[in-house]
Amino acid sequence: MTPTSILFLIAGYFLLLILISYFTGKNDSNDDFFKAGKSSPWYLVAFGMVGASLSGVTFISVPGWVADSQFSYMQVVMGYMVGYFVVAYVLLPIYYKWNLTSIYEYLAQRFGVVSHKVGAVSFFVSRVLGAAFRLFLVAIVLQQFVFDELGVPFEVTVTISILLIWIYTFKGGIKTIVWTDTLQTLFMLLSVGFSIYFILQELDYSFSEFLASNELKQYSKTFFTDDFFAPNYFFKSFFGGMFITICMTGLDQDMMQKNLTCKNLGDAKKNMVSFSLTLVVVTFIFMLLGALLFIYADKFGIAIPMMDGQAKTDLLFPEIALNSNLGIIVGATFMLGLIAAAYSSADSALTSLTTSFCVDFLAIDKKSESSQKSIRKGTHIFMSVLLIIVVIIFKHVLDTNVIDGLLKAASYTYGPLLGLFAFGILTKYRVKDTYVWLVALLSVLITFALGKIPAESLGGYVFGYELLPINGLITFLGLWLIRRDASADEIEANSIKS
Repeated sequence: MTPTSILFLIAGYFLLLILISYFTGKNDSNDDFFKAGKSSPWYLVAFGMVGASLSGVTFISVPGWVADSQFSYMQVVMGYMVGYFVVAYVLLPIYYKWNLTSIYEYLAQRFGVVSHKVGAVSFFVSRVLGAAFRLFLVAIVLQQFVFDELGVPFEVTVTISILLIWIYTFKGGIKTIVWTDTLQTLFMLLSVGFSIYFILQELDYSFSEFLASNELKQYSKTFFTDDFFAPNYFFKSFFGGMFITICMTGLDQDMMQKNLTCKNLGDAKKNMVSFSLTLVVVTFIFMLLGALLFIYADKFGIAIPMMDGQAKTDLLFPEIALNSNLGIIVGATFMLGLIAAAYSSADSALTSLTTSFCVDFLAIDKKSESSQKSIRKGTHIFMSVLLIIVVIIFKHVLDTNVIDGLLKAASYTYGPLLGLFAFGILTKYRVKDTYVWLVALLSVLITFALGKIPAESLGGYVFGYELLPINGLITFLGLWLIRRDASADEIEANSIKS
């Protein structure tokens, strides 16, 4: 595809999103922006969450990771599924019981103001980094295959991308996103399906022949149980994945905000369970696509694309989709899938950051009714500018596979949230709220130091995603040290039992 045709495709796609936002954002109220009037059909939320969870990271980075890690990512995904059940049956009942707008309001009720702010800051840092990771991945693809040829600088590419998100979310917020996510998930799955179909045709394989082929066996090892010291050892990956889901979904305002738009708790549970089962199947299909891409590249002599002097496996999928002989259908659906994957997570991240900042930091519900809408809109603009700055910084500092970098960052930033919520749910103790920030900071620093210990100093052991539960455990133990007994009245008022 030519850069011009890709630009027309992008323009058409965003016109469709803006049309959806026109109908869903007519009310332009804070209630619709933050909660969608609590009227979203659960099946619509579940389908849309598939795209939001996969994002541009899974769409490009997971297939590009297959050559180095084979199918080991499925070990993490199996842990994800267990984590989703924990979210459905432990965390969602708490959020619905308290009728929360921001889930971090729970920490204020349970422990106090400082705990509330620590939880909100942990989310804020986590989501800014996560959204920036995802947007960065799409921006480098658009830059490599479209805007470089047109002479447009990377910084302009990033600014345009986030401006487009702002345009279709600034009125409807989460109400718009529930509907646009559904469309974006559909485009993403169509793109993967067409890509697999046409690559199999070029390789002269049927799908069943591909599954039984020796070429696939070179990439498809899934379970790694022979080296406990390796970062991809099964139980480390599985439990790491479980805690990643509990934190990055269950303790994340971005993902929970969509669930809280369902009509009731029963619908929210159905949404979470059906979504978790679907996600496992869809991720496995992405792994198969990754193997196909490397098999196809080997057969036709396609080199891994270079960026800034380094080979980037994240760019193999777009290279094959846009510059090989697979045809216009693959190229067009790839671009639609890529844009859909990126913006299905980035738009909800922008909305959830706006929601959390307004509720958790600005206490918007305590402001005058006449000023609430202008505060929300000003915050929305501020978050957009912040994301632009962080994505541009990533171009100069990021040197790893994007999904690997995203999960490593989560190990540090989500740990305090895990510890705080676990302590609140599993114990009846209050804490000395003034010192919670210090516990969270020390936990992150200790976890970071553990992750930097050379493997040879640990007998060859390499820390993987288990750093996240370790971080949460350190926070939990720190809260235990600053615990204080609650009176019977305090327990009754503040201890939450589902």
